[in-house]
Amino acid sequence: MSTPTSTVKSALRIGPHTVQPPVVLAPMAGITNAPFRTLCREFSGGKGLFVSEMITTRALVERNEKTMQLIHFDASETPRSIQLYGVDPATVGKAVRMIADEGLADHIDLNFGCPVPKVTRKGGGSALPYKRHLLRAILREAVSGAGDLPVTMKMRKGIDDDHITYLDAGRIAVEEGVTAIALHGRTAAQHYGGTADWEAIARLKEHVPEIPVLGNGDIWSADDALRMVRETGCDGVVVGRGCLGRPWLFGDLVAAFEGPAGARAGGPDGYGARPTLREVAAVMVRHATLLGEWIGDEARGVIDFRKHVAWYLKGFAVGSEMRKRLAITSSLAELSEGLEELQLDQPWPLGADGPRGRTSGNNRVVLPDGWLKDPYDCAGISEDAELDTSGG
Repeated sequence: MSTPTSTVKSALRIGPHTVQPPVVLAPMAGITNAPFRTLCREFSGGKGLFVSEMITTRALVERNEKTMQLIHFDASETPRSIQLYGVDPATVGKAVRMIADEGLADHIDLNFGCPVPKVTRKGGGSALPYKRHLLRAILREAVSGAGDLPVTMKMRKGIDDDHITYLDAGRIAVEEGVTAIALHGRTAAQHYGGTADWEAIARLKEHVPEIPVLGNGDIWSADDALRMVRETGCDGVVVGRGCLGRPWLFGDLVAAFEGPAGARAGGPDGYGARPTLREVAAVMVRHATLLGEWIGDEARGVIDFRKHVAWYLKGFAVGSEMRKRLAITSSLAELSEGLEELQLDQPWPLGADGPRGRTSGNNRVVLPDGWLKDPYDCAGISEDAELDTSGG
């Protein structure tokens, strides 16, 4: 594989912050909490931008206890990046001003990409950009309330193939002072199914040359990230499901963007880490340990880690009964003992770099009644449409 460095951008500007290499951890509900961000940063050597899981503006303004824990950042995290979800411009404005006034973060990202029904049925997430005036009002409130903090946004192509919104949304974002845009190359109806449309990322970059455009979707390896930048001209990449059970991917991305001299040996493209099962097991214990320390309870930390087990073990020769056993552990000792019983000298398995996480597609998008009648009318949206809990 050739890697013409002249086509690969080495740094990304997000307001006053330089993100080098231009690699961003996508916000994922229940995943990108402080422990997982710490793990990814350890592998990247502290390089890149790591965004919190989704924080709802209503819960933040009301100082919900769970939400206040979710916006806690480790002292080593810089810049501190929060993703906000909101539907009501006034509530979004209050939340942004709270973050700016109290110094809670250094960067604010706005969620217009979430496709899950509990979000879209309120008119939020990937449903919201269809309402152009509402989108503009939210962006205006956010940018004006943020002061010196940069505001970015993450979105999808649209609701479905008949209701594409990303070009209009991109132009509105530029006009309202948004610093950068991330585009997931799927519609809300696709959820995570099918193949991401990288051509849409290229079109958005051409449409809004004034600000950085980041590409998201189907980045499973460092090679995928380099290919996306070359093929679309985007200014950086946002990685979501590709790092599930693969936090070392951020080390590979750093090596890839820094050029062949920094390449990690082992993978067919020169950039892919290929840990043995023993090395993977050590990362699993480290991840579970960090969760327990963050929550303040070892058992709860290990229980929270359970959802990661299948992602870490994908492709390795581990029997179904042992997989089930590891997925119901309740202590670090129990997790470690189970892992020690595996054939830990197994090399990295072929075909283990493919899709992980949700892959369903062609879903009916749940929307508020009459949402699609008028792309400009936003009557009926109020604080009552806000979610009251954070995390997606």
